[in-house]
Amino acid sequence: MNRKPAIRQTAKVELPQILAVYPLAFPDEELRPLVSALLEGEAKVLSVGAFDGDIVGHVLFTLFDGEGADDKRAGAMLAPLAVLPEYQGQGMGSALVKQGLLQLTSMGTRQVFVLGDPNYYGRFGFQAEQNVVPPYPLPEEWRGAWQSMVLSDAKPLTPGHCRLPDAWMEPALWQP
Repeated sequence: MNRKPAIRQTAKVELPQILAVYPLAFPDEELRPLVSALLEGEAKVLSVGAFDGDIVGHVLFTLFDGEGADDKRAGAMLAPLAVLPEYQGQGMGSALVKQGLLQLTSMGTRQVFVLGDPNYYGRFGFQAEQNVVPPYPLPEEWRGAWQSMVLSDAKPLTPGHCRLPDAWMEPALWQP
């Protein structure tokens, strides 16, 4: 990588480029149907890409309502996050997540959730989440992987269930 890739919100016309990143970043997982459903559907999302000419990394944040009356669009689910193999290990994923968190804060999002490696997401401030539960029960070995972080000085979402859009309501997304 000769220069630092530009990080910005993606445009709808970039969907084919975005979809091309996922099988290269995750050859053993098929995430394109989820990404397509989120980007082409009715869900409110923040889509951030890293560009070095073409797209080299991508992250999605899906906005959702919490259980409380004042929790409208106050939560966001971070996933999926993908970086082309030749750009991995260079801080690209971190840059995408940080940019997304900054934008979510400016949009008034209060709390961000992720199902992922605590060692990776812990560096951003994510911690194990107990009060807002995912849409489906998680396998025991994934319990510590359900995490959240409260943005800025916001108050956390009201305890209850994570009320994600239909694209996330596929049980296989929540199982090994």
